[in-house]
Amino acid sequence: MTDDLTDRQRAVLDFIREHAASEGLPPTLQQIADAFGFRQACAAHKHVRRLQAAGYLEVRPNEARGIRVAGSRGRGTRARLREDRLELPVLGRVAAGAPIGADAGVERHVLLDRALFANKPDYLLRVKGDSMRDDGIFDGDLVAVQRTREARNGQVVVARVDGEITIKRFERTKTQIRLLPRNPDYAPIVVEPGSDFAIEGLYCGLVRSD
Repeated sequence: MTDDLTDRQRAVLDFIREHAASEGLPPTLQQIADAFGFRQACAAHKHVRRLQAAGYLEVRPNEARGIRVAGSRGRGTRARLREDRLELPVLGRVAAGAPIGADAGVERHVLLDRALFANKPDYLLRVKGDSMRDDGIFDGDLVAVQRTREARNGQVVVARVDGEITIKRFERTKTQIRLLPRNPDYAPIVVEPGSDFAIEGLYCGLVRSD
């Protein structure tokens, strides 16, 4: 698939992919320069520009980590399975605490190892708050989410309550639905009758930010 690239360009592209997969973030130009022994980051920038022109990378200007691996030669930006890799969009934020508004816009894409997840996720959301800390989910983490409208008691879900998005453990009884935090400093969210409530997805795992 990369026959149109030089050996060095393929090596740079492989480095960017592997860095994003292992670290959860694309490398900076300086990190690329350091990895290949370039004296200056501008040398790395030249390779990135060539890969961008060839359709292998997309670059957001004025961002330190604005590099991301492009889709299959421009076939869209949905979550894709590429061999053993997943390229997932980061969609706004999810609250671990009181619910906050979710930005549906795509912040960026992250290339991850498919083997990290038992269930294939569809997207990532960034966590804000610490109400799920006892489940190992902390402020700033990226949580992987599989789209679904169904959940069993005890599962960690991303849910919408009156237009706000939150991540909690799901509990349904005969009389009510509760969204349970995993931090004693927070009270459960009780879904009142008539609320605009929906399960948006199931938690599949997380990517810890640096």
